[in-house]
Amino acid sequence: MSPQQPGHLDPPLPTLSEAHMTSTPTTDPDWWRQAVVYQIYPRSFADSNGDGIGDLQGIISRVPYLAELGIDAVWLSPFYPSALADGGYDVDDYRDVDPRLGTLDDFDQLVEALHGENIKLIVDIVPNHTSNRHEWFQEALAADKGSAARDRYIFREGDGEGEQPPSDWDSVFGGSAWAQVEDGQWYLHMFAAEQPDLNWEHPEVRADFLQTLRFWSDRGVDGFRVDVAHALVKDLSEPFPSKTTLPRQSESYGKHPLWDQDGVHEIYREWRTVLNDYDPPRSAVAEAFVPAERRARYASAEGLGQAFNFDLLQADFEYEKFRQVIEDNLALAEQNGSSSTWVFSNHDVVRHATRYGLPKDPSGLWQDGKAWLLSNGTEPTVDVELGLRRARAATLLMLALPGSAYLYQGEELGLQEVGELPAANLQDPAYFRSKGAEKGRDGCRVPIPWTIGGLSFGFGSGGSHLVQPKWFGAYSVEAQEGDPASTLSLYRRALAVRRGLQASNSLTWVDSEDSVLHFIRPGGWQSITNFGAAPVELPDAAVVLSSSPLEGEKLPSATTAWLI
Repeated sequence: MSPQQPGHLDPPLPTLSEAHMTSTPTTDPDWWRQAVVYQIYPRSFADSNGDGIGDLQGIISRVPYLAELGIDAVWLSPFYPSALADGGYDVDDYRDVDPRLGTLDDFDQLVEALHGENIKLIVDIVPNHTSNRHEWFQEALAADKGSAARDRYIFREGDGEGEQPPSDWDSVFGGSAWAQVEDGQWYLHMFAAEQPDLNWEHPEVRADFLQTLRFWSDRGVDGFRVDVAHALVKDLSEPFPSKTTLPRQSESYGKHPLWDQDGVHEIYREWRTVLNDYDPPRSAVAEAFVPAERRARYASAEGLGQAFNFDLLQADFEYEKFRQVIEDNLALAEQNGSSSTWVFSNHDVVRHATRYGLPKDPSGLWQDGKAWLLSNGTEPTVDVELGLRRARAATLLMLALPGSAYLYQGEELGLQEVGELPAANLQDPAYFRSKGAEKGRDGCRVPIPWTIGGLSFGFGSGGSHLVQPKWFGAYSVEAQEGDPASTLSLYRRALAVRRGLQASNSLTWVDSEDSVLHFIRPGGWQSITNFGAAPVELPDAAVVLSSSPLEGEKLPSATTAWLI
């Protein structure tokens, strides 16, 4: 897959009047309810020292770009000391910065730079597991069976004569969920073997994470994104059930021993007490792959306050599916007093500009966003132009919805998935644990392009840790600056309009053709998306912005328009 189309569609979009580009900084403690949050995968954003790895000073150098984009907050993926067995989600020390990325002083400078532009900072916290290099796990390896040090993790004796793991459970990345240590015991790791699961029944574990929350909050962090928030509490009653009898994680409703146990909410009530000690209270958002009805508890005011919904990310680009997802999630937000979260791309999935250009998959899995399904060198043909057109329409629709919107670095450039990474350059544990059957998530983690040319397209002076393709230059910031038809221009203008309009948690549906999604927000702002094949008539109102050029007075296929 080698896209040749740059991140723009001709001719230029309608001109946006200055009246709709006003930006009023917010001091509302509930800023997160309607925020536009931009995810930065730090190792792939900007490299300041030429070592091929993005770093905190690199991010600081790009704060003016973030401010011009018009975001409300940055979500910073893990920046902690790590061996990178899982892209930084194997954490050696939760209260420090990886020396390859910078120092705590650099972190403080980043907070100051972002806050100086009225941009909040959300950091990733990874509570389900540490790395195998964490001092606690090293203590556990040096300690005897049954020791207090081992009790911070989940160690068990093997099955039978001890040569087999305690159960047949699989890890998320493939292979057994158990790894054996020298004295014959096994420890649980629901992800890579380098990521041993913590025992959240242990009081030291609970107390230490409360300290971590305070450590970063004291340094000015505004919120936390909680990795695999539904996995902390586990029912390890023996005998362990076979994997063949376990319910699917997404359908378990608290009945899976490893996921979404009710006891996890006691932990988050403790966290909320700490987060509410600050003025304003620190925000939190749960990554919890659970049914919508179960998601509400993670997003409650007594819990984390907000939870990701990935329903739009998993939906095909179809009217019926988008309408149902939006209705369901707005109703859920109203019931639990939170606000919806909307997302199409992140560090774990195929970029949506590529996903929407894939052929229809009978299994539904390509549209599920799973990056490792572009695998084995048998990637499906991507319709790059169609994918970009749909992605722009979907994003403009998303930004019109009540709730918070999460963007992933590079999507504002219309960036495509990098499907042609050489095997020798792959880093994702999913690739290695599946013995190459799954290509992994590296294709969406390639360092983003800033300039049309250069060794790493402006990422840094020393190349990049993942190989950038030759076609990246056409998608770069430099290539799109000043082009009113570019995807970058579309995002900037959409965020400017969004910020200048009345925020609320409601919308009113307008009856339309079956293929047209049309709603009105308070103040008369309208969003219309055409999912059909034929152009449709627009209502009599001023078009402020459209994701693709209009056809006279009509809205073309795969296009969203905003009207006032």
